[in-house]
Amino acid sequence: MEFSAKEIASILQGKIEGNEQVRVSNFSKIEEGKPGTLTFLANLKYTHYIYETQASIALVNDDFIPEKTLPSTLTLIRVPDAYVALASLMERVEKGKNRKKGIESPAFIASSANFSPETVYIGAFAYIGENVSLGENVEIYPHTYIGDNVTVGADTVIYAGAKIYAGCSIGKRCIIHAGAVVGSDGFGFAKEDGNYRKIPQLGNVRIEDDVEIGANTTIDRAVMDSTIIRRGVKLDNLIQIAHNVEVGKNTVIAAQTGISGSTKVGENCMIGGQVGLGGHIKIGDNVGIGAQSGVIGNVEPEKNIMGTLAFDLKDYFRSNIIFRKLPEMYKTIGQLRKEMDALQKELKIKE
Repeated sequence: MEFSAKEIASILQGKIEGNEQVRVSNFSKIEEGKPGTLTFLANLKYTHYIYETQASIALVNDDFIPEKTLPSTLTLIRVPDAYVALASLMERVEKGKNRKKGIESPAFIASSANFSPETVYIGAFAYIGENVSLGENVEIYPHTYIGDNVTVGADTVIYAGAKIYAGCSIGKRCIIHAGAVVGSDGFGFAKEDGNYRKIPQLGNVRIEDDVEIGANTTIDRAVMDSTIIRRGVKLDNLIQIAHNVEVGKNTVIAAQTGISGSTKVGENCMIGGQVGLGGHIKIGDNVGIGAQSGVIGNVEPEKNIMGTLAFDLKDYFRSNIIFRKLPEMYKTIGQLRKEMDALQKELKIKE
């Protein structure tokens, strides 16, 4: 990559303050800015770094007002949202890279697999099963397993060591990172005479377009029908999604979260790290769940929730009833204190 400030401003529809001819060839964090790099200021906690950064160009929000003199070597490009603008520019740089093409050897590809050899990349030691369908510009990195009857949409990238079990479908422009497993059996067992009998998992996993799945994340196939990851979902590393779960579009989930079977997560939710969602519950749209929360009941849309504590079950349910009433109790106590103070003053006056 190499862009001038003028070119970047044109791409981002930004306004330049400084040398429009200055050029950059890489990105840098604002606290580690180097000459010839582009940085950005989106978080106000980092504002002090902009007055000493060595970066050549900085993306800033339109409403940024310098409180001190900026480095003479720094050119600003003002945009409505510096973080979004940075993402857009980095995406453009990423797309400008040469994508891998061709089929490396050795790789096993079933004769019934359907794809265009001229447009796809299949890395060494990959396995492509029967009746697999690969869209244009799909990249499958080495040691990847694609089971029978899997479909992979155009422009999707599946990184090394990922496993896609039979019958699953992956949408367009998805990214599946190394070690992810899509379509493994759900955790389904029936207890019989003190033993556990496995319930066959006959469904699949359906991943829609523009989904990203982090490294070593696992998504179980449904008992029947589909486990569904809707369009635009972003999953971090080391997430467990159980059978028959549905994750609504544009929801983001941080690392080490576990979602139990048949739970439905709404659209545009934000779920923090190490969250546990119980089974057969419904999380509404636009819900925020803080890190390490444990959720065992339905959550209404637009709610922000956080918290968990494990102790004796009966005591927990009793305490939970009281805990939810604490804000109301606090107000009541405050009112009682005021009334007591007023009563004491009245008694003193009478004395």
